Amino acid sequence: MKYPFIIALVAFSINNVVGQEGPLRDYDLEKLAERIFPIQDLDIDYSQLYENLAQILSNPIDLNKATADQLRSLYLLNENQISQILSYRAAQGNFLSVYELQAIPEIDPVTLEMLSPFVTIRSQDQQSGSLLDRILKEENNYLLLRTSRTIESKVGYNHHNGPPNYEGSPDKIYSRFRVARASDFSIGFTLEKDAGEQFKWSPANKYHGFDYNSFHTQAINKGKVENVVLGDYQAQFGQGLILGGGFGIGKGAETITTIRRSNTGFTPYTSINETGFFRGLAASVSLTKGLSVHALVARNWRDGSTSTDSTGSTLSAISSSGLHRTSTEISNRKAVLESNYGMVINLKKNNFEIGSIVHRAEFSIPISKNTTPYNQFYFQGRDNTNVSVYLNYNIQNVSFFGEAAQTFNQGKGIVIGALTSLTKSLDLALLYRNYEKDFQALYGNALSENSTVQNESGYYIGWKYALDQQHTLAGYTDIFQFPWLRYRGYAPSNGHEWLVRYAYQPTKETLLYLQVREESKIRNHAGESNLYQTENGRKRNLWINADYELSKWLSFKSRAQFSTYAFNSTVTKGFALIQDVNFKFKKLTFSSRYALFDTDDYDNRQYVYERDVWLAFTFPSYNGVGIRNYVLLQYALHKKVDLWLRWSRTKYVNRESIGSGNELIDADHANEVRFQARIRF
Repeated sequence: MKYPFIIALVAFSINNVVGQEGPLRDYDLEKLAERIFPIQDLDIDYSQLYENLAQILSNPIDLNKATADQLRSLYLLNENQISQILSYRAAQGNFLSVYELQAIPEIDPVTLEMLSPFVTIRSQDQQSGSLLDRILKEENNYLLLRTSRTIESKVGYNHHNGPPNYEGSPDKIYSRFRVARASDFSIGFTLEKDAGEQFKWSPANKYHGFDYNSFHTQAINKGKVENVVLGDYQAQFGQGLILGGGFGIGKGAETITTIRRSNTGFTPYTSINETGFFRGLAASVSLTKGLSVHALVARNWRDGSTSTDSTGSTLSAISSSGLHRTSTEISNRKAVLESNYGMVINLKKNNFEIGSIVHRAEFSIPISKNTTPYNQFYFQGRDNTNVSVYLNYNIQNVSFFGEAAQTFNQGKGIVIGALTSLTKSLDLALLYRNYEKDFQALYGNALSENSTVQNESGYYIGWKYALDQQHTLAGYTDIFQFPWLRYRGYAPSNGHEWLVRYAYQPTKETLLYLQVREESKIRNHAGESNLYQTENGRKRNLWINADYELSKWLSFKSRAQFSTYAFNSTVTKGFALIQDVNFKFKKLTFSSRYALFDTDDYDNRQYVYERDVWLAFTFPSYNGVGIRNYVLLQYALHKKVDLWLRWSRTKYVNRESIGSGNELIDADHANEVRFQARIRF
């Protein structure tokens, strides 16, 4: 029996948050960006990271069935908070409401506000009936229809000097459907045509209407079968050395909670990125209490450049762009068949977990890259096999984790780390990594400075200290080495990176922060001889940000960010000044931005998150001198129909054209329009 004051608290909460635990709760992911992505200055696919969280938002985790790994995968809770949630549930029984989390002292109001949209409570009535009946009656469903295009004409569509280089129209068309229930099932598909691609039906040429087609069906917790996915999926086990799909952020994100990867297993793949996923069948089966076996079989067609000689065909490069607009891109479409096989054995007992992973990838034709000084140890050949062992152990407020991996006949990789709450106010993260130059994990995605888990070692220490409920200091230091050459860095080298962030949040509606960062690592430069010369480049960033609400219907965001880059006795600079206004009135939501930017060069480009239509994310880099604007409108046409319209414009003052090659626009400005409809059944 729960305590009476908790029951009263829950009743009060439910009465004051009607609809917030229903399906498809819209949520301002920009707030999450400020917490999880303090650095928005990296050449990574932020939209993929956002989409994984947005998918959890549209299919929230059942709080009464959530495991520590599922809670950890949200990157919103520290180890102490996760432990307290699970202990409370074990002692008091199932939660009656998400807002019962207020009864746990470690869950402060700000954390509860961030967490509540990503978890839910499923009643027994919602879990009864046949699977087909639950699918047909599930309210958590949606169909998205989206189209966008750049208004100005690009060279690739030019008809003046003969046929255009792009085969299709400048419209980007996208559609997605999904119906899902937490810890039960998920069914969905995704369709997309990029700008310049044809809408074409030709099964003989592997075209089926849209250029990109994706689907999945998933069933969860069906007796001994913990999880089974048919179609497109990702796999996340251990620390991501071998199988690192899903939402893996690592360095440059939240300083503590994003350092450890979680065993989230197989999850449906719903992104429009056309690489980095498996297509086939995956299953997780419970053999005994605590002992599980996970297996995957997949076959994916991959794009690439092929060549043929007297010895046969080879693949010189694999393309990850997913673009098929020109005759060359179309000829490279689905050039090689990749087959994947994998197995994971996982044993978990109390606070101890150990597992082993085997993964093998095979290609229908061998990969033979054009050799350069830095890529001599990249994967080449027909097959790639990796094995690893991982270990996780929790004791009180300390979480230890690690994984050691080996590529057959090649190099090794290892990650070892710990997270701890030293006091109620101080959290600490420690991590050591070492990836040998010939460690070749094609689906690895562990913490690293490089874009691949290869040719790197380093020490990371992250910390966060809550001065009180309103003031927080956080930061990290990362010292790394590269034992072999890198792209644009033709010498073994070392470097460092550090960040410090001060945040002041006097209320849930107001957030102020100041953040500084420095990164130093080598880069090639032209010397007096024909040999490559290297020198350290040092980049410094400063962010000043203020989010504030004047009322429930009017809020503002002001930001200034600056950078310098020192290299070869030259210092270049860049900055951006941003002002956002967000307005809500009944069924209409209005968001807008006015931004000024001025950068000396590409090294000082300014990355800034922009609001977009639901499940779409925009992280443009402001580069050059100009003005950036956008307006986003959302209108609830019906309780089951929502409409979005977005217009964005970039105006440059220091150039007469934008882009290059087929993407060249012969103007100093570019406008984009996007429309989306969401229909619920």
